[in-house]
Amino acid sequence: MVVQFLLGTFISVINIMIHALVTVAAIDIARSAGLKHTMRLRSHMMAVMVTIAVILMVAHTVEVLVWALAYALVGAAPEGSELLYFTFVNYTTLGYGDVTPVQGWRLTGPMTAMNGILMFGWSTAVLFEVLRKTLEHLSAIAAPGFNSGDHQELRADAGPGA
Repeated sequence: MVVQFLLGTFISVINIMIHALVTVAAIDIARSAGLKHTMRLRSHMMAVMVTIAVILMVAHTVEVLVWALAYALVGAAPEGSELLYFTFVNYTTLGYGDVTPVQGWRLTGPMTAMNGILMFGWSTAVLFEVLRKTLEHLSAIAAPGFNSGDHQELRADAGPGA
């Protein structure tokens, strides 16, 4: 059990590092996109959010691949199972239960799920922060075509507290 815990911790730390790197890159992209003046505020804001969401999804996929590699190296997946499917089910906490780790590696499934849920929560926080900063920036620069009616409408679309 100690070996499983150490492996799970090691893979989790690798994934946290991947997520940290991607978060920094995503914030840089959002920041540089936010500096652009635009006449189409909604389209601009949507483009920034979609770009960041795609970047985060790619990061999650890489993190799943890291877990799949670890499962393959130690033989944690049952013979004949689809390794990538097995890993995605654990990482996303979907938990179908149709494929479970082999007896000697059962702790890796919950550790993968714990890592995945932490990374998804982190991604959600990044998306909301990018949205908040984008709205804040658009409001501050009062871009051409950005009148108070647009500002009120954008704030209303953003939800309470925007």
